[in-house]
Amino acid sequence: MSMQSTLTITDKLPQTDCVLILGRKSDFINNKPLIERFSIPKTTWNAILKSLRPKANGVSTITWVDNQKIIFAMLPEICSRHNSPSRAWAIPSLVAPLRGVKKAGILVLVDPKDQEATIMGIARGLPSFHQKSGIPQREVFVELAMDQVFDYNLQILANATRYAASLFDRPTNSLNVSQFVQEATDIASRTNVAIQVLRGESLKSQGFGGLIAVGQAAIDGPALVVLHWKPENPTQSIAWVGKGIVYDTGGLSIKSKTGMPSMKGDMGGAAAVLAAFEAAVHLRVPYELRAILCLAENAVGPHSVRPDDIIKMKSGKTVEINNTDAEGRLVLADGVNWAATSTNSDIIIDIATLTGAAPIAVGKNFAALYSNDEDLEQRAVIAGRIIGEPCHPLPYTPELYFQEFSSNIADMKNSVKNRANAQSACAGQFIGNHLPSTPPRWLHIDIAGPAWNTSKGGSGFGVGLLLKLCESLST
Repeated sequence: MSMQSTLTITDKLPQTDCVLILGRKSDFINNKPLIERFSIPKTTWNAILKSLRPKANGVSTITWVDNQKIIFAMLPEICSRHNSPSRAWAIPSLVAPLRGVKKAGILVLVDPKDQEATIMGIARGLPSFHQKSGIPQREVFVELAMDQVFDYNLQILANATRYAASLFDRPTNSLNVSQFVQEATDIASRTNVAIQVLRGESLKSQGFGGLIAVGQAAIDGPALVVLHWKPENPTQSIAWVGKGIVYDTGGLSIKSKTGMPSMKGDMGGAAAVLAAFEAAVHLRVPYELRAILCLAENAVGPHSVRPDDIIKMKSGKTVEINNTDAEGRLVLADGVNWAATSTNSDIIIDIATLTGAAPIAVGKNFAALYSNDEDLEQRAVIAGRIIGEPCHPLPYTPELYFQEFSSNIADMKNSVKNRANAQSACAGQFIGNHLPSTPPRWLHIDIAGPAWNTSKGGSGFGVGLLLKLCESLST
């Protein structure tokens, strides 16, 4: 693996050849300390501001002072009530020009209440993984202006976001199931937490029929990984369950030549869970936390699960397979059921790049939510707005979705009859079908839209949402 760029939050920018100043237009106007700091003539400063008219994705321009490049990166003004006031959606594209700079600085002018979302937006715009040859080490430094106090917790959030994105970006020949397990093992070692890994006969003897079926055709078989953090006197117990399909060919219901590329990222949910878990331990969160990774490669081979096969899930329910490309719900259903029946979790949150229907329903920048608990759902919406990872609820109406999975010979099928009837909500309900009869509070987060950035790389989306939501739940 090659990670040849760093992102460091500091209380004072070092000397660099390029500085990007990030803020809203009001932050730039009549900012005498900033004008003096960069020795820009006031007439030039005012002329630049007059020329910049930020639209929905912001706007930027370049000027030079001696040999230093100065980039004015202005956030959009418009922000509707469902969006994040931080304008975090615009940040990755505004900071993207720094990807090719050997040493750069970012001066952040935003309001202190938006600093977490802004830092994570910057992290999403500066990915750390590549395997290009001859590229030197790149360094980006971030300084918080507006009299903001340096907070190392922001560095933890930035590192976690970039780590999740780097896992997402690694191709399967450098991040298969075993290598993902090793990543989790390394985190358990350096954070001194317990880890449990189930593979092979252990999965079979404990009834993980969905996870086994999805991963049984791959040379590198499936795994269930559980990391466990328990502080003294925890406020409550929470489980995060991540979909970790390290590659999704679609199985025998194979994807097309244009639909398959980028499916190395179908483990974005597990990546977010693992990265957020390490951050949570570093932050010493007051709640007990389990990170459950459902890892498999949905490969094509002589042992592939077939359409028409009937499998028995961890819940004990049977599923008639009618679409092997509806695999994520199978691994998540097993993971969620295990969390609900084998742990003391008060709240279970699963996160996944689950359905192409999710961005159709809520847009490519939003996660789609499906929950059996209205308070949990609304807390997620609020947390998403605060942290710059917005989300929106899907209708929770199980009685309208059960019929979509009806089977004459099994308890249910794994894919809907009518693809025009709330596909994404139905996929969430399939997972809910495998909760016990008296279920815990449960939230499903579909990140199939925002997990991929505009260049089809990983964004690290989900790390902030998980941490901010659970922060609200523990207070």
